Amino acid sequence: MSNLAMIILAVVLYILLAPFVGGFLAGLDRKITARMQGRFGPPVLQPFYDVLKLMEKEAITVNKVQDFYVLCFTVFIVLTGAFFFASGDLLLIIFTLTLASVFLVVAAYSSNSPYAQVGAERELLQMMAYEPMVLFAAIGFYLVCGSFNITDVLHFSGPAAIVYLPLVFVGFLYILTIKFRKSPFDLSMSHHAHQELVKGLTTEFSGKTLAMIEIAHWYENVFLLGFVFLFIANGTLLSVILAVVVCLLTYFLEVFIDNVAARMKWQFALKSAWLVALVLGFVNLMVLYYMM
Repeated sequence: MSNLAMIILAVVLYILLAPFVGGFLAGLDRKITARMQGRFGPPVLQPFYDVLKLMEKEAITVNKVQDFYVLCFTVFIVLTGAFFFASGDLLLIIFTLTLASVFLVVAAYSSNSPYAQVGAERELLQMMAYEPMVLFAAIGFYLVCGSFNITDVLHFSGPAAIVYLPLVFVGFLYILTIKFRKSPFDLSMSHHAHQELVKGLTTEFSGKTLAMIEIAHWYENVFLLGFVFLFIANGTLLSVILAVVVCLLTYFLEVFIDNVAARMKWQFALKSAWLVALVLGFVNLMVLYYMM
């Protein structure tokens, strides 16, 4: 099979399968959370039932542009994952992910709801918090492999990237708590019933629009776990299996943190994420720069 055909196949499989994988992981999240809290919990397939129910609800929107912004958010999230699984450029992927988040923020602002606007402001702060560490991770891959291209990262002839970037990997796990919207950093929006802002930036969304946001979140989670995969895989079958295991353990770790940590203020999220980026990310990159 040609390289182009493999890229097309990878993108098609991502577009078709990522919502099912992401929804299944969301169901496991609910089940594990319930067991940690001494409850039985909903079925693992409950997220799919919820989305189907939202799809059947009457379409009610605050204004005409709200749904357009959410559609743009969903499209760019899917494009982010498509670029990633097409072995594209890491910088382009990060830019597309950021642009998707901006559309979601604008959608929340357009509703004129005080709850949604506070959620949008917190979302912007979270973007400021996690972006430096994401960029440090991309720069780290460049220093190790000499390229921002994912194909070059996956087929790097040396050891896995985590050998060179252990501190960057730990820092990336830290900001994943923000991206997965888990406590203590579920400041702008929560997927569980403990959000003091009702539903944060999604307060004014309902029906198909809210279902679209949930599906986009499933796509995003699969992409983010793919980023974790890059740290472990180096082209061998054993490394691929190990990378998948690490991705599953990472998701379980985030669920565990969500259940044992109380929500922190936005000041702590911003300061701690930048501190982690400087101490872990920057130091690791400086050491790697002088070693390479």
